[in-house]
Amino acid sequence: MVDAERQDLIRALPFARRFARALEGNQKQGDQLVAHALKNLATLKDGHNIGIRYRLYRAITERFQQANEGPHTSVTLTLTQRFVLLLTSLEEVPLSAVALILDKSEQDILEDITRANDGLRSVAETSVLIIEDEPIIAMDIQDVVQQCGHRIAGVAYNEADAVRIAKETRPGLILADINLGGGGDGMHAVGRIMKDHQAPVIFVTAYPERLLTGEQEEPSFIITKPFEPTTLAITTYQAVTGGVKAI
Repeated sequence: MVDAERQDLIRALPFARRFARALEGNQKQGDQLVAHALKNLATLKDGHNIGIRYRLYRAITERFQQANEGPHTSVTLTLTQRFVLLLTSLEEVPLSAVALILDKSEQDILEDITRANDGLRSVAETSVLIIEDEPIIAMDIQDVVQQCGHRIAGVAYNEADAVRIAKETRPGLILADINLGGGGDGMHAVGRIMKDHQAPVIFVTAYPERLLTGEQEEPSFIITKPFEPTTLAITTYQAVTGGVKAI
Protein backbone atom coordinates (compact mmCIF):
# COMPACT_ATOMS: atom_id res chain seq x y z
CA MET A 1 0.00 0.00 0.00
CA VAL A 2 1.47 3.37 -1.01
CA ASP A 3 1.79 6.20 1.52
CA ALA A 4 -1.19 8.15 0.13
CA GLU A 5 -3.48 5.11 0.36
CA ARG A 6 -2.25 4.41 3.89
CA GLN A 7 -3.11 7.96 4.95
CA ASP A 8 -6.56 7.64 3.37
CA LEU A 9 -7.09 4.41 5.30
CA ILE A 10 -6.03 6.00 8.58
CA ARG A 11 -8.50 8.85 8.02
CA ALA A 12 -11.28 6.39 7.13
CA LEU A 13 -10.85 4.05 10.10
CA PRO A 14 -12.68 6.12 12.76
CA PHE A 15 -15.78 6.31 10.57
CA ALA A 16 -15.61 2.61 9.68
CA ARG A 17 -15.34 1.77 13.37
CA ARG A 18 -18.36 3.93 14.23
CA PHE A 19 -20.40 2.26 11.48
CA ALA A 20 -19.39 -1.26 12.58
CA ARG A 21 -20.17 -0.58 16.23
CA ALA A 22 -23.59 0.77 15.35
CA LEU A 23 -24.26 -2.47 13.46
CA GLU A 24 -22.98 -4.81 16.16
CA GLY A 25 -24.28 -2.92 19.17
CA ASN A 26 -21.01 -2.79 21.11
CA GLN A 27 -17.39 -1.73 20.86
CA LYS A 28 -15.65 -5.13 20.97
CA GLN A 29 -17.70 -6.85 18.27
CA GLY A 30 -17.69 -3.72 16.11
CA ASP A 31 -13.91 -3.51 16.21
CA GLN A 32 -13.64 -7.21 15.41
CA LEU A 33 -15.87 -6.61 12.40
CA VAL A 34 -13.54 -3.86 11.18
CA ALA A 35 -10.53 -6.13 11.69
CA HIS A 36 -12.12 -8.79 9.46
CA ALA A 37 -13.00 -6.13 6.89
CA LEU A 38 -9.41 -4.90 6.79
CA LYS A 39 -8.17 -8.42 6.09
CA ASN A 40 -10.55 -8.70 3.13
CA LEU A 41 -9.94 -5.18 1.82
CA ALA A 42 -7.06 -6.07 -0.50
CA THR A 43 -9.05 -8.79 -2.26
CA LEU A 44 -12.35 -6.91 -2.36
CA LYS A 45 -13.54 -6.31 -5.90
CA ASP A 46 -13.88 -2.62 -6.67
CA GLY A 47 -15.04 -2.13 -10.21
CA HIS A 48 -16.31 1.38 -9.45
CA ASN A 49 -13.16 2.89 -7.86
CA ILE A 50 -15.21 4.23 -4.94
CA GLY A 51 -12.35 5.06 -2.59
CA ILE A 52 -10.98 3.34 0.46
CA ARG A 53 -13.53 4.63 2.99
CA TYR A 54 -16.44 3.36 0.93
CA ARG A 55 -14.59 0.13 0.18
CA LEU A 56 -14.29 -0.36 3.94
CA TYR A 57 -18.04 0.12 4.32
CA ARG A 58 -18.60 -2.47 1.61
CA ALA A 59 -16.27 -4.97 3.29
CA ILE A 60 -18.03 -4.42 6.63
CA THR A 61 -21.52 -4.91 5.19
CA GLU A 62 -20.47 -8.06 3.34
CA ARG A 63 -18.89 -9.56 6.45
CA PHE A 64 -21.85 -8.62 8.63
CA GLN A 65 -24.29 -10.09 6.10
CA GLN A 66 -22.36 -13.37 6.05
CA ALA A 67 -22.33 -13.57 9.84
CA ASN A 68 -26.07 -12.89 10.10
CA GLU A 69 -27.51 -15.06 7.35
CA GLY A 70 -30.85 -16.69 7.98
CA PRO A 71 -34.30 -15.45 8.98
CA HIS A 72 -34.86 -12.98 11.80
CA THR A 73 -38.61 -13.08 12.26
CA SER A 74 -38.81 -10.36 14.94
CA VAL A 75 -36.56 -7.85 13.21
CA THR A 76 -38.33 -4.60 12.30
CA LEU A 77 -35.73 -3.61 9.70
CA THR A 78 -33.94 -5.89 7.26
CA LEU A 79 -30.15 -5.92 7.26
CA THR A 80 -30.08 -3.97 4.00
CA GLN A 81 -32.41 -1.34 5.43
CA ARG A 82 -30.13 -0.97 8.45
CA PHE A 83 -27.13 -0.59 6.17
CA VAL A 84 -28.90 2.03 4.08
CA LEU A 85 -30.08 4.15 7.01
CA LEU A 86 -26.78 3.98 8.87
CA LEU A 87 -24.78 4.85 5.77
CA THR A 88 -27.00 7.73 4.67
CA SER A 89 -27.83 9.15 8.10
CA LEU A 90 -25.03 8.28 10.53
CA GLU A 91 -22.16 8.24 8.03
CA GLU A 92 -23.64 10.86 5.68
CA VAL A 93 -22.69 8.88 2.58
CA PRO A 94 -24.26 10.22 -0.66
CA LEU A 95 -27.07 8.14 -2.13
CA SER A 96 -25.08 7.37 -5.27
CA ALA A 97 -22.18 6.01 -3.22
CA VAL A 98 -24.50 3.90 -1.03
CA ALA A 99 -25.83 2.30 -4.20
CA LEU A 100 -22.27 1.37 -5.23
CA ILE A 101 -21.32 0.15 -1.74
CA LEU A 102 -24.33 -2.17 -1.59
CA ASP A 103 -24.31 -2.97 -5.32
CA LYS A 104 -27.91 -1.81 -5.80
CA SER A 105 -29.62 0.81 -7.91
CA GLU A 106 -30.35 4.25 -6.52
CA GLN A 107 -34.06 3.53 -6.94
CA ASP A 108 -33.71 0.41 -4.79
CA ILE A 109 -31.91 2.46 -2.13
CA LEU A 110 -34.68 5.07 -2.13
CA GLU A 111 -37.30 2.35 -1.70
CA ASP A 112 -35.29 0.83 1.16
CA ILE A 113 -35.15 4.23 2.86
CA THR A 114 -38.92 4.64 2.58
CA ARG A 115 -39.66 1.17 3.96
CA ALA A 116 -37.05 1.57 6.72
CA ASN A 117 -38.51 4.89 7.87
CA ASP A 118 -41.95 3.28 8.04
CA GLY A 119 -40.42 0.49 10.14
CA LEU A 120 -38.75 2.93 12.50
CA ARG A 121 -42.06 4.66 13.17
CA SER A 122 -43.48 1.34 14.38
CA VAL A 123 -40.73 0.79 16.96
CA ALA A 124 -41.88 1.00 20.57
CA GLU A 125 -41.03 4.29 22.23
CA THR A 126 -38.65 4.66 25.14
CA SER A 127 -37.81 7.34 27.71
CA VAL A 128 -34.72 9.43 27.02
CA LEU A 129 -32.45 11.32 29.41
CA ILE A 130 -30.73 14.21 27.63
CA ILE A 131 -27.40 15.40 29.06
CA GLU A 132 -26.47 18.72 27.43
CA ASP A 133 -25.05 21.89 29.04
CA GLU A 134 -26.31 24.37 26.42
CA PRO A 135 -30.04 25.10 27.09
CA ILE A 136 -30.89 26.07 23.49
CA ILE A 137 -29.16 22.98 22.08
CA ALA A 138 -30.89 20.85 24.72
CA MET A 139 -34.26 22.22 23.57
CA ASP A 140 -33.42 21.38 19.95
CA ILE A 141 -32.40 17.85 20.91
CA GLN A 142 -35.59 17.47 22.94
CA ASP A 143 -37.65 18.41 19.88
CA VAL A 144 -35.81 15.84 17.75
CA VAL A 145 -36.26 13.12 20.39
CA GLN A 146 -39.99 13.82 20.57
CA GLN A 147 -40.26 13.83 16.76
CA CYS A 148 -38.90 10.29 16.90
CA GLY A 149 -41.78 9.32 19.18
CA HIS A 150 -39.85 9.04 22.43
CA ARG A 151 -40.63 10.46 25.87
CA ILE A 152 -38.31 12.83 27.73
CA ALA A 153 -37.22 11.40 31.07
CA GLY A 154 -35.42 14.64 31.89
CA VAL A 155 -32.86 17.17 30.74
CA ALA A 156 -29.61 17.52 32.70
CA TYR A 157 -27.30 20.48 32.21
CA ASN A 158 -24.46 19.14 34.36
CA GLU A 159 -23.01 15.89 35.65
CA ALA A 160 -24.64 16.03 39.10
CA ASP A 161 -28.12 16.60 37.65
CA ALA A 162 -27.61 13.77 35.17
CA VAL A 163 -26.85 11.28 37.92
CA ARG A 164 -29.78 12.49 40.02
CA ILE A 165 -32.34 12.43 37.19
CA ALA A 166 -31.20 8.99 36.03
CA LYS A 167 -31.67 7.63 39.55
CA GLU A 168 -35.14 9.15 39.78
CA THR A 169 -36.46 8.27 36.31
CA ARG A 170 -34.55 5.11 35.22
CA PRO A 171 -34.46 6.14 31.51
CA GLY A 172 -34.58 3.62 28.70
CA LEU A 173 -31.91 5.52 26.75
CA ILE A 174 -29.29 8.17 27.54
CA LEU A 175 -28.34 10.81 24.99
CA ALA A 176 -25.22 12.56 26.27
CA ASP A 177 -23.00 15.39 25.12
CA ILE A 178 -19.30 14.77 25.76
CA ASN A 179 -18.28 18.24 26.93
CA LEU A 180 -20.48 19.76 29.62
CA GLY A 181 -18.35 22.88 30.03
CA GLY A 182 -18.02 23.80 33.70
CA GLY A 183 -20.67 21.23 34.60
CA GLY A 184 -18.46 18.18 34.27
CA ASP A 185 -17.90 15.48 31.68
CA GLY A 186 -20.60 13.57 29.81
CA MET A 187 -18.70 10.30 29.70
CA HIS A 188 -17.91 10.54 33.42
CA ALA A 189 -21.58 11.23 34.16
CA VAL A 190 -22.62 8.14 32.19
CA GLY A 191 -20.01 6.07 34.02
CA ARG A 192 -21.49 7.09 37.35
CA ILE A 193 -25.04 6.38 36.14
CA MET A 194 -24.07 2.91 34.89
CA LYS A 195 -22.98 1.87 38.39
CA ASP A 196 -26.64 1.91 39.40
CA HIS A 197 -28.65 1.72 36.17
CA GLN A 198 -27.90 0.00 32.84
CA ALA A 199 -29.26 1.64 29.69
CA PRO A 200 -28.01 2.07 26.12
CA VAL A 201 -26.11 5.31 25.58
CA ILE A 202 -25.66 7.50 22.51
CA PHE A 203 -22.91 10.11 22.75
CA VAL A 204 -23.18 13.35 20.80
CA THR A 205 -20.11 15.27 19.66
CA ALA A 206 -19.03 17.60 16.88
CA TYR A 207 -15.79 15.63 16.55
CA PRO A 208 -16.57 11.88 16.52
CA GLU A 209 -13.15 10.90 15.19
CA ARG A 210 -11.55 12.14 18.44
CA LEU A 211 -13.40 9.40 20.35
CA LEU A 212 -12.41 6.60 17.98
CA THR A 213 -8.66 6.42 18.33
CA GLY A 214 -8.40 2.86 19.67
CA GLU A 215 -6.34 4.15 22.60
CA GLN A 216 -8.96 3.94 25.36
CA GLU A 217 -12.41 2.62 26.25
CA GLU A 218 -14.76 4.17 23.73
CA PRO A 219 -18.52 4.61 23.23
CA SER A 220 -20.46 2.11 21.13
CA PHE A 221 -22.83 4.70 19.66
CA ILE A 222 -21.71 8.14 18.52
CA ILE A 223 -23.58 10.67 16.41
CA THR A 224 -22.27 13.94 15.03
CA LYS A 225 -23.68 17.24 16.25
CA PRO A 226 -25.86 18.66 14.77
CA PHE A 227 -27.94 15.67 13.74
CA GLU A 228 -31.19 14.99 11.91
CA PRO A 229 -34.21 13.09 13.30
CA THR A 230 -33.50 10.08 11.07
CA THR A 231 -29.95 9.84 12.42
CA LEU A 232 -31.25 9.74 15.99
CA ALA A 233 -34.04 7.34 15.06
CA ILE A 234 -31.81 4.68 13.47
CA THR A 235 -29.10 5.05 16.12
CA THR A 236 -31.69 4.75 18.88
CA TYR A 237 -33.10 1.66 17.17
CA GLN A 238 -29.67 0.06 17.01
CA ALA A 239 -28.85 1.05 20.60
CA VAL A 240 -32.11 -0.23 22.07
CA THR A 241 -32.05 -3.51 20.12
CA GLY A 242 -28.31 -3.99 20.65
CA GLY A 243 -27.76 -5.00 17.04
CA VAL A 244 -29.38 -7.87 15.14
CA LYS A 245 -28.03 -10.58 17.44
CA ALA A 246 -29.94 -9.19 20.40
CA ILE A 247 -33.33 -9.27 18.70
